Amino acid sequence: MILHALTRHYEDLLSLGRIPRPGWGTAKVSYALDLSLEGEILALLPLKTEQLRGKKAELLPRKMEVPMPVGRSGTKPKANFLCDHSGYFLGVDGKGNPKRAGECFAACKALHLELLEGLPSPAAQAITGFFRRWDPQTASQHPALAENWKDLMAGDNLVFWVEGQEALRDPEIRAAWQSYYNRGGDGPTMCCLVTGETGPVELTHPFIKGVWGAQPSGAALVSFNAPAFCSYDREQNANAPVGAYAAFAYTTALNHLLADREYTQTVGDTTVVFWAEGGEPAYQEVGMAALYGDSDAITQQDLSRILRAVSAGESIQWQGAELDPQTRFYVLGLSPNEGRLSVRFFYQNSFGGMLRHIEEHYERLEIQRPAFDQTERLPLWKLLAETVNQKSREKTASPQMAGDLLRAILSGSRYPSTLLTLTALRIRAEREVTRGRAAILKAYYLRNQTPACPKEVLTVELNENSSYLPYVLGRLFSVLEGLQNAANPGINSTIKDKYFNSAAATPATIFPLLLNLSEKHLRKLGTAQKVYYSKQIGGLVKRIQETYPARMTLPEQGAFQLGYYHQTQKRYTKKEEIENV
Repeated sequence: MILHALTRHYEDLLSLGRIPRPGWGTAKVSYALDLSLEGEILALLPLKTEQLRGKKAELLPRKMEVPMPVGRSGTKPKANFLCDHSGYFLGVDGKGNPKRAGECFAACKALHLELLEGLPSPAAQAITGFFRRWDPQTASQHPALAENWKDLMAGDNLVFWVEGQEALRDPEIRAAWQSYYNRGGDGPTMCCLVTGETGPVELTHPFIKGVWGAQPSGAALVSFNAPAFCSYDREQNANAPVGAYAAFAYTTALNHLLADREYTQTVGDTTVVFWAEGGEPAYQEVGMAALYGDSDAITQQDLSRILRAVSAGESIQWQGAELDPQTRFYVLGLSPNEGRLSVRFFYQNSFGGMLRHIEEHYERLEIQRPAFDQTERLPLWKLLAETVNQKSREKTASPQMAGDLLRAILSGSRYPSTLLTLTALRIRAEREVTRGRAAILKAYYLRNQTPACPKEVLTVELNENSSYLPYVLGRLFSVLEGLQNAANPGINSTIKDKYFNSAAATPATIFPLLLNLSEKHLRKLGTAQKVYYSKQIGGLVKRIQETYPARMTLPEQGAFQLGYYHQTQKRYTKKEEIENV
């Protein structure tokens, strides 16, 4: 299913002229070996260009269309055509293994002679002449290579030029490569599981690059590297036969998605990419902004308008594109696994269906926010940050929980229990119910319903009519905290610091103590404030029609924490009113 969707995306992009045709890919190239017509190295031409990296301009390798790079795994050298590093082109590298470098050069020489020998093209003759004449033993003494020797040893990619002209532009060389590539895969003739066509299958697929935490040289999405994964004596990817075209198409499409950092996000250890059927990038832009909230290309007003329309099943125009709610939309999450990639999740739905789930998620999160908080919506990264100690060295959320949460948001399914557990741990550790944590509690129990945290307490603002005991106790604790602050301004250690966790977990042992303490605090206040707080406390105590619970469950503690948060926000809005009594 994943490979089929990516292959379709490749075909969409190809029809729009935004991706290389079969047999061709892109590579980052730093230098060109400029050859004479006889095959002698004339110069090493720098191809790096000045590019913005953040806010700073740097010299970075140029992206060029090149013959499709091979996937390298195992010990046998595999050469690329017309674009490779110095180990293959020159027979030397900085890895300290001259024998291996020599084998790489021999493989590269054999490939280029096979494809180019006998071609009348002067450029082809120059390249074959180079491979016949070149002696890797003399590389370090060559004057044209000395100045950039360090970069060459670091593995920078090279291409061939002939007397100042790109060999890659030569029509005869391009035709020779296309003919070679079109011969098909290197495996047995089988039925391709993606296209359904019969032909040679690819035993090793091109690597995927750009997944956070994976090897920079790339990693395999489809791979069989041990006998335990094989069946019927088949080798490598013959166990899941994919033809040459499909292997090229899905890897090219996925590499294209990962290379565009605008539409790529990281959640935990998972790299997430989005795409829509048809290849229209406006869907990616809206989908990314809807989920992550950060986008320079779309305002919050436009985003809200689009979400309302599309989630309601209506088409809408945005930036010259018509966003159709019926368009198929895909989200793929990949995480590193040694030299391979693991699929953390794959989600597909109509664009409208996905946005509807995201909109419902934001509605569940909606809660009264502090006056200083100008963020209208809580994006995914802010929710994840609420589950992590921000003072610790490692500030990343649990990868498993992050992936499970994203899948729940996209599909509208139940939130993972680990989200609640980690949020509750942070509240207990810091004794702080922030807007984000209160929103998580509200959303979690709205979606994962339980009688111990009823809907009457899962409101945006304070529900003054609720008599649910845990919620009332949370409100009462907030009022008692406000009373203490009024009686002892600037106090270093408050009842929240000492008793918040135990009040939420074992109210019977704490609240009698707190109410006795409140009598002492009331005596320190002036008449107006004393009357105000006495009414507040009395009104809440009247709602308690049963004994204080000896223990409260996790959902009951969630109701307590929401009551505390709601009452605290109400208390802050009433501060001016209290001072003017």
